Amino acid sequence: MKRRIMVVEDDAHLADGLRINLELEGYDPVLAPSAEEALEIWRRGGIELVLLDVMLPGMDGFQFCRLVREEGDRVPILFLTARSAGQDRIKGLDEGGDDYIAKPFDLNELLARIKSLFRRQDWFRGREAPQLLRIGKAEINLRGYQATTAEGPVALKEKEVMILRLLSEHENEPVSRETILDRVWGFGAYPTTRTVDNFILSLRKLIENDPRRPRHILTAHGVGYRLVINPDSES
Repeated sequence: MKRRIMVVEDDAHLADGLRINLELEGYDPVLAPSAEEALEIWRRGGIELVLLDVMLPGMDGFQFCRLVREEGDRVPILFLTARSAGQDRIKGLDEGGDDYIAKPFDLNELLARIKSLFRRQDWFRGREAPQLLRIGKAEINLRGYQATTAEGPVALKEKEVMILRLLSEHENEPVSRETILDRVWGFGAYPTTRTVDNFILSLRKLIENDPRRPRHILTAHGVGYRLVINPDSES
C-alpha cells in the first residue's frame, strides 16, 4: 500500500505542487489547509508522515504538533515553513517534530528527508526488539517510553529511547556519534554531534549509580559510545 502523507499547508499553490510531486514518488498525499482540519484527518487514522507548516490560520503548527504528541502519536512530523530562525527551529523540535526544512526548499532535498524519516521509522518500529532493558539502576520500557527507578517512573523522550535501542543493538561495540545522529535524527536536524553528548549525559543520570564514573554507557574515545549492560561480566 502507498504510504499516506498529510500536507498541512494553507498556500493552495504550494500544497497542490507538493501533492503532485508526492504522487509521482508513489505516496498517497492528503491536503489540509488548516491545523483544525488536519486534526480531523489525523484522528481518522492512517497518516504515516506529516509535512507541517508553522504559520497557519488559527492554530499554528507548533500547537498542532504538541496536541498530536500529547495524545501519544509519534507519527513523523517534518516542519515546512518560511520561518528559518534558529529559535523557531529549536522550538519545533522541542515540541516533538522530527525534522525542519525552510522555504524556499529544494524538492529533491525534501523528498530525501521524507525517505530518511521513513527509514528511521521502519528501523525503530519494524525490527523485533525487547520491550524491556534493565541497565544499571533503571528498567527501560522501550515501547512505553518510560524508565522505572527506585525513585519511581520517569517519562523518556523518543530520542532517548532510540539511542538506547541503537546502542543495545550494538551491545559492547562502539557506535560513532555520526551514526547515532544519522539513525536517530536523520538529515541534519541538529548541526553538531554535541547534541548526542547532551543526550548521553541525561541517560547516564538516569542509568548510572555514579554518572561521573559510568559503567554502562562508556565513552569510546575518538569514536562515540559503547553500551555495556553487564559490566561485571567484562571484569
